[in-house]
Amino acid sequence: PKTTKQGIRMKFEDCQRSREVGFVSSDPKFSVRPDGTVYAEQEVANLSETPVPRPRSPTPAPVPMLAEEPMQLGHLPPEERQRRGSSANGLRRQKRDWVIPPINVPENSRGPFPHMLVRIRSDQDKNDGIRYSITGAGADQPPSGIYNIDPISGNMFVTQPLDREEKASFHLRAHAVDMNGNQVENPVDLYIYVIDMNDNRPEFQNQVYNGSVAEGSKPGSSVMQVTATDSDDSTTANGMVRYRILSQIPETPISNMFTINSETGDIVTVAAGLDREKVSQYTVIVQATDMEGNNNFGLSNTATALICITDINDNPPELTVRTFSGEVPENKVNVVVTNLTVVDKDQPHSPNWNAVYRIVSGDPSGHFTIRTNPITNEGMLTVVKPVDFEMNRAFMLTVVVSNQAHLASGIQSSLQSTAGVTISVQDVNEPPVFPVNPKMIRFEEGVPAGTTLTVFSAQDPDHFIQQTVRYSKLSDPANWLKINRTNGQITTMALLDRESMYVKNNMYEATFLAFDNGSPQASGTGTLQIYLIDVNDNAPVLIPREAQICEHSRPNSKINITASDTDADPNVGPFVFELPTFPASIRRNWTISRLNGDYAQLRLRISYLEAGVYEIPVIVSDSGNPPLSNRSTIRIKVCPCDNNGDCSATGAVAAAGLGTGAIIAILICIIILLSIVLLFVVWMKRREKERQAKPLLIDPEDDVRDNILKYDEEGGGEEDQDYDLSQLQQPESLDHIITKPTGVRRVDERPVVAESQYPVRSNLPHPGDIGDFINDGLRAADNDPTAPPYDSLLVFDYEGSGSTAGSVSSLNSSSSGQQDYDYLNDWGPRFKKLADLYGGGDDD
Repeated sequence: PKTTKQGIRMKFEDCQRSREVGFVSSDPKFSVRPDGTVYAEQEVANLSETPVPRPRSPTPAPVPMLAEEPMQLGHLPPEERQRRGSSANGLRRQKRDWVIPPINVPENSRGPFPHMLVRIRSDQDKNDGIRYSITGAGADQPPSGIYNIDPISGNMFVTQPLDREEKASFHLRAHAVDMNGNQVENPVDLYIYVIDMNDNRPEFQNQVYNGSVAEGSKPGSSVMQVTATDSDDSTTANGMVRYRILSQIPETPISNMFTINSETGDIVTVAAGLDREKVSQYTVIVQATDMEGNNNFGLSNTATALICITDINDNPPELTVRTFSGEVPENKVNVVVTNLTVVDKDQPHSPNWNAVYRIVSGDPSGHFTIRTNPITNEGMLTVVKPVDFEMNRAFMLTVVVSNQAHLASGIQSSLQSTAGVTISVQDVNEPPVFPVNPKMIRFEEGVPAGTTLTVFSAQDPDHFIQQTVRYSKLSDPANWLKINRTNGQITTMALLDRESMYVKNNMYEATFLAFDNGSPQASGTGTLQIYLIDVNDNAPVLIPREAQICEHSRPNSKINITASDTDADPNVGPFVFELPTFPASIRRNWTISRLNGDYAQLRLRISYLEAGVYEIPVIVSDSGNPPLSNRSTIRIKVCPCDNNGDCSATGAVAAAGLGTGAIIAILICIIILLSIVLLFVVWMKRREKERQAKPLLIDPEDDVRDNILKYDEEGGGEEDQDYDLSQLQQPESLDHIITKPTGVRRVDERPVVAESQYPVRSNLPHPGDIGDFINDGLRAADNDPTAPPYDSLLVFDYEGSGSTAGSVSSLNSSSSGQQDYDYLNDWGPRFKKLADLYGGGDDD
């Protein structure tokens, strides 16, 4: 501005006169960069209404550069050094060397190119020929070719437009050598800074942002953050992005429900009234602009922010009606009585919407429960415990509905969350019930048939209906019982036996059926358990039934015996074992000694007993009252024993009851049988030899016995193949058959005559008619000339009439003279029958 230009220059001149290496400002309101550029650090009166910010980048502002006057390198006189220090080029000396200030080049320059940036000259250029060159990235290193220098004049050029976003600065080095390539000056650093231009729009990271905020949120609640970046220099206004909201859809309840932080992009609520049930989602268009949000000079871009309003439980569930009703049949479970409908404005299928039903009164016994339908959110009032019409004809329930989630703070339950339910119980025909089921009674076994055991009656729970109960037997495994059809009296039909296979653990079970005459008929079952008390009705049985013992009495020659009794205590052991008094030899040879209540020992009384099998009777008595006795027989084999007391092999045979004579007789019989077989074999061998030695009446070459005959010879040539094949062909007509003389018929041809009529069997014949039917069918088949001869003998040697062969009857044997047929007797057994027919001479 005009009001500040003179002041800046004055400060600049004051700093120049300080003769310092750098520039120092004496006024804290201003600062001076090393290149001599002055910046205002704070707002100064009469400068401008807008404060000038201080750049935070080392990139200096552009300064005028000499294009005509060369920059000298090396030693200069003091006057020239002072003049060059005050020039606009900003050259300054430091330890006898000249330092070239940074060179600022704006990006996106339109040219023309190459464009001269600066001229570099050495003070030794007047005497000797100097050659100049530059090195570094942008010159001889990638990206190469951006900068070059005239080696003779020292003019440095830029050859193309620059892009700060690709490379913001360059560091080059200038070199001066003589004609021989010797360095005449130290290399000089050249710093080139690309000045940023506002050539890039802000770019959002996403085109669509998704955020959420709970309904009913207070103003200032955070929603989301959007972010946009600008490729320009962020330390300048070109890269400083600011945000604002362009639009909000829908504009309900107001058009500016949200605001955005212009620097951070945070979106927050600015007004109350967010209600998901009214508006579930907002669409907000956000704009990002650089140049610190200046819409006149800045570049802009937009993005969409979708703000979802999340649900809170701010709407209590409400039942659609105040009273519900339903009906349920008695004695039924898992039956839905009625459906309770509810309305909830919160988000469906969420904890804020899902309904929970409770029965608060009217069902103290827990007959009902309410299950929630997960799809419709209805309450299904269900029977879980049977109801009895005779006990309760109706129920009045009070039902309360709530949500799975608690109501939001400050939200009260609705009066419509409570309703009444009226349930009517329907009466049905119930089956009769046995008051005691199962019923157990106790009786002694052996109760005779016709004994009344008990009355097993049932009651009809339908008190308000007059019905008759009848009884029948359902299960009676042993068929011992019967029940009175009218009153349920149980009577025996057979003797009750505790030892029966149908009695388990002294208990016999039978099942009976009670049914009424209602519509439909109902029936119930009852189980009768009869505990049978044991009586002593089974005598004990001796165990074991067979044993063996040595013929010589030894200490270990004894037999342990016991008894088995199917009765129960106290009608079993201890048992009493004793030998009978008759025959007397039993007690003379044997004795019994008691071991304990259930076991005894049987042993020989004498020192030796002949080997054999002995049957010893033993009387066994139980301990019943009165006791029962049983005369049992034990079969004892007495045998010779070895030193160990075990029966020997011969002893076992002797013990089996076979004496020495019997054994000898058996051996003689075996020898006789073997002799007979041997004699028969010898006789057969001899007869075979005689038959082979006797000569035959015929030539041995003509004997066909035991010879191999060939039947597969087919002749020797074509002359053997002159056959008449017409007999094997199917005739084209049946004239030759029809005209055939009477009495000549081939049984393998079907006659051309009317077929016989077979008898027809009725669908349901009487068993007595089967024989007649078979005889009629057989008679018809025998008389049917058209029937195929499947069961007849077929004639294949018929050659037709007019055979050239003579009659076989002309071959009569001569009747003159007597023929001797006695030689047939010498031909063997095969011709014996023939010899008997023709032989015999005058005896015939």
